[in-house]
Amino acid sequence: MKDVARFLSLEKYAVAGVSRDPKKFGQQMFKELRKKGMDVVPVNPRADTIDGVRCYNSVSELPSDIRGVIFMTPKEETLSVAREAIAHGVKDLWIQQGAESKSVIEELEKEDVNLIHNQCIMMFWKPNGIHSIHRFLKKIFGGLPA
Repeated sequence: MKDVARFLSLEKYAVAGVSRDPKKFGQQMFKELRKKGMDVVPVNPRADTIDGVRCYNSVSELPSDIRGVIFMTPKEETLSVAREAIAHGVKDLWIQQGAESKSVIEELEKEDVNLIHNQCIMMFWKPNGIHSIHRFLKKIFGGLPA
C-alpha cells in the first residue's frame, strides 16, 4: 500500500488514453476523478480538449509538475507510452486493468519507477459506491497491494 499512498500523494496527474467518446470508461473515469477533486489532465493524440480540459497529444508534452500518469491506453501501446513518460521524468505509473499485459508489466518492473497495476484507481481515490464495495471485497479476499 505504500506504493499506492505515494502515487496518491502526488498533486497533479495525467490520464493517458482518455477516450473522446463520453460513453467509454476512460472518459468516465477521467470525469469522475476530476469530480472527486483530482488535478488531472487528459492525454490523447487525437483530441484538443476532453470535457473542457486541454488535452495533451503525448506524455512528452506534459508540464513538468505532472508527476503521475494513469494509463488507459490500448495494451499494445502502453509500453511505448510508459517509456515515453519515464523518459519525460515521470516516475509514478498506474496501469489500469485493460491497459496491462504480462509482458508490459515484466518490462516496466525492470525500470526504476513506482509501478501500480492490477488495481483500479477508482478504488483508491476517494472511493464511493461500487468502487468502495470492490475495495472492501479485495481487502477481504487478499487482492489489495501489500
